[in-house]
Amino acid sequence: MRELDVLLTAYLDRHYAGSDGGQKAAFQQLLTLSDPEVNGYLLGNREPPEGDIALVVARIRGRIGT
Repeated sequence: MRELDVLLTAYLDRHYAGSDGGQKAAFQQLLTLSDPEVNGYLLGNREPPEGDIALVVARIRGRIGT
């Protein structure tokens, strides 16, 4: 899905290198989920579980800064 590619690539370019190990692992875990699940998290109709994945999703959605 093109929208997911844009969002995920933007996160990689802007935030991944400066993320801590937990957030890097969470991003990698996010990439293992099914496209419909990631789509729901990133485009806003599903909330991810609490924890590092939720922080990564919030950053991708633009809810929190660097």
